[in-house]
Formats: sequence, structure tokens, C-alpha cells
Amino acid sequence: MATLKAVKPADVTAAERLPKAKIPSVKEVLGKDYTEELQAAFPDIDPPYFPVGTRLLVQLRTPGHFKKMLNGKLLYLPDEHVDAQKYRTQTALVRALGPAAFCNRATMEPWPEGEWCVPGDFIRTPMYGGDRVAVSINDEWKREALFMAMNDSDVIGVIMGDPLAIKTLL
Repeated sequence: MATLKAVKPADVTAAERLPKAKIPSVKEVLGKDYTEELQAAFPDIDPPYFPVGTRLLVQLRTPGHFKKMLNGKLLYLPDEHVDAQKYRTQTALVRALGPAAFCNRATMEPWPEGEWCVPGDFIRTPMYGGDRVAVSINDEWKREALFMAMNDSDVIGVIMGDPLAIKTLL
């Protein structure tokens, strides 16, 4: 009969073992391109975790609670509309890459075509899948910033123009 051995806890935590455990802020990544509109859509919130393995950590677009009309007045959107946008958004800002992202799984050599995206790029993500987590922003609207861990091979595309020009179809 086999006996079970007690497992000794590691002297070093997982967070200390990660090579890139520091995730830069959105302000650091986007610099002067971090406009007021981007600040509303992608608030500068610290992510709740660091991706491991072949995963990417992305910050999904945070929906607004109002729409600015051509005459300058604000149209407040119902909560149902905001929730629908929150759960269907596919526009995301890459915040961090796992240590094995965009590498051959067997040899750990970088993919021949290189990294498809890097932190600071805006990408399109799958609508379903990934691990989504909401983090409270603590603003007047009680909004939540949404983060998603996804596989590196699931990136749909890199957004070349204005990420705010891409609308979610409801």
C-alpha cells in the first residue's frame, strides 16, 4: 500500500516566479495617445492577475452610460443596453502576455511569424470563451472594468485604426 507524503509549501510564490509579473498601466502603454475617450472606454485599472503559459490578458472595452448627441446634449442609456454591450464586446486592449505566448509549445521557440500583438495593441477577441473577470472602477456610474484571459491563438485580429470606431452589434 502506497503512503502519501506531505507536500512542503514552496519557498517562492507563483507571483515571484513569473518573469514579467509587473503589468504596466494603460497610461504607460499608450502614452500621449491615451485620450479622454480612451480613458472612459479603457479605464486605468490594475488587472487582478497575471497570465500564465500561452494566455494573453486583455482589458475589454467598458461601455459608457450615455451617448453624446450632435447638439451636445447627453442621452442616458438604459442599464439593459449597457449590460448587453458589456457582455458582447469584442474590442480589447492587450495588457500582458504569458511567458509562453506566441511560442512553439514543444520547443518554446518564438513563432516564425512573431508575436501577433503586444501590450498596448487593440485587438478583436472571441465573443465567447476566455476567462472574464470584472473589477470595480468605483466611479459615479459604479462601472466595472472587464478583463479576459484568452489563448494566444484565439486573437481574431489587430485593430489598425481607432478602436472606439468599432461598434458592438446587439
